[in-house]
Amino acid sequence: MLKQGHGNVSKLSAALRHRLITEDEIIHGTLTHYSFAGAEKWLQEVCWRRYWKGWLEMRPQVWTNWRARVRELRETLPREVLEKVEAVESGHSGVACMDLFARELIKTGYLHNHARMWWASFWIHAEGLPWELGADFFYRHLLDADPASNTLSWRWVAGMQTPGKTYIVRLSNLEKHADPALLSDRSGSHRIADGAVQRSLQQDYADTSIHSLPEFSAALPARSGRVGLWLHADDLAPETGPLADLAPDTIAAFTSARLYDEPYRLAENRIAALRAVVSDGIARAASHYRCPAQLSEVDDTGAAIVAWARSEQLAEIVAFAPNVGPVGEVGPRLSEHLARRAIRLTLIQRESDTHAFRLASAGFFPFWEKMSAHLRANFCT
Repeated sequence: MLKQGHGNVSKLSAALRHRLITEDEIIHGTLTHYSFAGAEKWLQEVCWRRYWKGWLEMRPQVWTNWRARVRELRETLPREVLEKVEAVESGHSGVACMDLFARELIKTGYLHNHARMWWASFWIHAEGLPWELGADFFYRHLLDADPASNTLSWRWVAGMQTPGKTYIVRLSNLEKHADPALLSDRSGSHRIADGAVQRSLQQDYADTSIHSLPEFSAALPARSGRVGLWLHADDLAPETGPLADLAPDTIAAFTSARLYDEPYRLAENRIAALRAVVSDGIARAASHYRCPAQLSEVDDTGAAIVAWARSEQLAEIVAFAPNVGPVGEVGPRLSEHLARRAIRLTLIQRESDTHAFRLASAGFFPFWEKMSAHLRANFCT
């Protein structure tokens, strides 16, 4: 493990992933107590997740291509390669440091960011395994797994996200942070010695052309008939932001054992965490809005939402706009089914998300130049 454990990290990533706390709340709290210059590095880390989301919102095909490649690779790779994939995932690569990280991820659902980069680089550049399957391993186990951050960070390590930049794990870097016992002569660490790990040439199958961002409302529509709030795992803080004054007649959230199992094959602790955060969100929403709320385990989320809307005689369903990923995939078919029954689906996007996503067309530092000016103007007193 890292010499300093996790004592110097916030451990807020899982809460941020599901918006149990929002980036705006963290930014506001930070700049209430610290200067922008003193907190800039921390603010950059908070904003990375929004940057990745915006980048992927403009290129949703990168997500769908990754999911397709995971399925394809599992069906077509030779058995010996798949056996190597399983060995490295389970912490039996023969490199003690990397095996400890794999077991820590499986046990806790968390890894320090440095460990994530080291392990991803080891998987791709030392073991020569497809980045898509490594990203799938992280997505199945990380409690903060985010479609954008996970997919695009793995692409970055593989050398596909930023032209000319590939992340190569080096033993000299590990020696500064990891337990020396894990890097002994018998630890297998010679397989990641400086200069021993070669940049792999993995093919980028994804189309990265930019698409227009979808348009969502930032404000509540005029009320007409019974209104239901659909709460989902992409944003579980409706009591803060544009939905705070919604006054719904009923609230519903849904979890799906079938979706968790196929196609995502999520780990048990990841499924338990998802159920816990959605339960927390529905409880807070019920308390805030003081109306009936239900959390249901269903096979088909879209069909369940339609059935809920019909049973509650809803004229409109309001929700935060989902992001690219599992929740976002519910949207198009759901809109069609609701429209056939004359039920409106109104998706609301936080203004701060809309602003950040529009800035994410290129690299992070051009994004940050504009984003930092926005934060200085709107959050600094």
